[in-house]
Amino acid sequence: MKTLIIYESTHHGSTEKIAKAITDVLGAKLVKPEELDMNTMAEYDLLGFGSGIYMERHHKDLLNTVSKLSRQENKKAFIFSTSGAGERNIARNHKAMRKRLLEKGFTVAGEFSCRGFTDFGPLKLFRGVNKGRPNEGDLSKAKEFAKRLKNA
Repeated sequence: MKTLIIYESTHHGSTEKIAKAITDVLGAKLVKPEELDMNTMAEYDLLGFGSGIYMERHHKDLLNTVSKLSRQENKKAFIFSTSGAGERNIARNHKAMRKRLLEKGFTVAGEFSCRGFTDFGPLKLFRGVNKGRPNEGDLSKAKEFAKRLKNA
């Protein structure tokens, strides 16, 4: 299954670590939104979309990229993220991305989230939360998620 992962990892590299763990299993190609060649989308069977979570949403550049895609019939996608809350708020944090993907005709094959280090806003006063995350356990869970995607 030919896989493309489009991700944004801007602050501490947390999301990039998860993207690379998933890539290790799926053999995916990794690109940032600004590197995406829209003309190559038809080449891929599975597309992944991930970023850190900002105010209960994926990064604006990633959301805007999905909005620009043409309709993708019979395409599978997956969503992933890192955030201060991790998997606890996955339904709320992935809502905007999930909605856009479904509107574009994608089938969402799975979703993954884990905690990532964050020092956004007032958290800087406490030197951030989730230091050392994603950790080896998180990366292992991301790889297990990717293995399930292979069978989806």
